[in-house]
Amino acid sequence: FHNDGSPFRLAHKRRVAAWVADCIAREGWHTGDIAYVFCSPEKHLEINRTYLGHNYATDVITFDYSDPEARTVGGDIFIDPATVADNAARYGATRSGEMLRVLIHGVLHLCGYGDKTPKEQHRMRAKEDECLALYSE
Repeated sequence: FHNDGSPFRLAHKRRVAAWVADCIAREGWHTGDIAYVFCSPEKHLEINRTYLGHNYATDVITFDYSDPEARTVGGDIFIDPATVADNAARYGATRSGEMLRVLIHGVLHLCGYGDKTPKEQHRMRAKEDECLALYSE
């Protein structure tokens, strides 16, 4: 867990890391090197523009370095906590709950789940909900 221009500090890092590893194992993968980087909205937008060609804000960007042959998950997951907070308010969720959803969303991308089509989005949301049900504060 790293910060790049964001004052956000994730609570319960060890619990979150164990939960993420459990969700990965339940998908039949091994946990490799995963870096969560919490960054400012400006930095997140810069990453979006530079690497994805998107000129709009998002809450999470995932760069996948997984090894499918070894079934090992790895990658960089950039999160904009300000956008996560905005989305929590928009969807009627708590900030901590929405942050957990975004944390696991990035990992599910590393496990091979997409979210481009309505069918993929439905499947992703179901997996997020399944993983969120395993987390206890």
